Amino acid sequence: MDERTAGPTVEAMFREERGRLLASLVRRFGDLDLAEEVTSEAMEAALVRWPVDGVPPKPGAWLMTTARRKAVDRLRRDRTYAERLAVLRVEAERADSAPPPDAGRDLPDDRLELFFTCAHPALPAEDRVALTLRCLGGLETPEVARAFLVPPATMAKRIVRAKKKISQARIPFRVPGADELPGRLPGVLQVLYSIFTEGYAASAGPDLQRLDLAEEAVRLARILRRLLPDEREVAGLLGLMLLIHARRDARTGPGGELILLEDQDRGRWDRAMIEEGRGLVIVALTGGGPGPYGVQAAIAALHDEAEDVASTDWPQIVALYDVLLTLIPSPIVALNRAAAVAMRDGPEAGLKLLDGLAGEPRLRGHHPYPTARADLLQRLGRPAEAAAAYREALGLAGTEPERAHLRRRLKTVQDGTATT
Repeated sequence: MDERTAGPTVEAMFREERGRLLASLVRRFGDLDLAEEVTSEAMEAALVRWPVDGVPPKPGAWLMTTARRKAVDRLRRDRTYAERLAVLRVEAERADSAPPPDAGRDLPDDRLELFFTCAHPALPAEDRVALTLRCLGGLETPEVARAFLVPPATMAKRIVRAKKKISQARIPFRVPGADELPGRLPGVLQVLYSIFTEGYAASAGPDLQRLDLAEEAVRLARILRRLLPDEREVAGLLGLMLLIHARRDARTGPGGELILLEDQDRGRWDRAMIEEGRGLVIVALTGGGPGPYGVQAAIAALHDEAEDVASTDWPQIVALYDVLLTLIPSPIVALNRAAAVAMRDGPEAGLKLLDGLAGEPRLRGHHPYPTARADLLQRLGRPAEAAAAYREALGLAGTEPERAHLRRRLKTVQDGTATT
């Protein structure tokens, strides 16, 4: 097998195996830095050996054996090897004598522990996302830095800080117990949704979407769904991601320009992804009270099921936003609800709700708010006010496609062609 043949197979294998390998090594050695280093070394060894010898029948086992040997070699060279080995032996004895996990919670692999460790509430929110991308997503530090639009050196310091916090605070590499899981799982889901949101609608830069981040978030959510199949909000989050990501190809034009939902070619939406997402919505909303991700997924499903914006079930969407507001009393949710009310009851009703949110500090600096106001003012035939709102939004928008879209809208208003 030559390198050209082995290359794609090796790359796909690394992507699939890295998180599993890293998690197993962390569990064994209790050291995230060591686990990362020997994981990288094992993969480098594979890049040298596999193109010559061929990919082994069990590549994951080959990588694990190689990484463990390298870890032991490193520890043997360490002056504190004897002390570390003694600690590992004690921990192994404790693990062997520990009672079995709760019935029905048979965990497929160690990655679940890394999910909860990377998203531990003791870590700052931005550090949780960065560490998850680095450890579970397999992104290199410069790639994580690009996702956050910061220099690699800054991101490297952030990741080091997160690892140091895990070590100093003695954050355990373990899955929370049944009594802790309800309180900890939302943090894990929020990390994954933050990654997806940045991929779906980049906060800054030349592109509207970061498809690599969105697809990585979907991949990680699929892993979490396999690991926690009975958690309905995990199904809800994955369903939400799929139902939104299904529109990815229709959201931008040939030059990367923004295409609004009302103008998208729905024939370009991924129907297989939509059907999978709809199935997950049913799972998320069955068997108990709804969770926020399940409700948001249901809203996304209504958008995806409609033939066009006019035939969308806006009354049902408003009703779902009413439910969501009881679960997440957020001004962002209220903003989205106001936009839905405008579609159901007309622009004046929506504008009244938006104006009632004017004092919300969390909407300052959030360009969708003045953008929504500008659109409704334009539809109401109030061009001067619409132009002012578009200018405000233009100063806040982070990506070039969004700014270009707002400039076009502003020009339309200024040219006196506002719709009435």
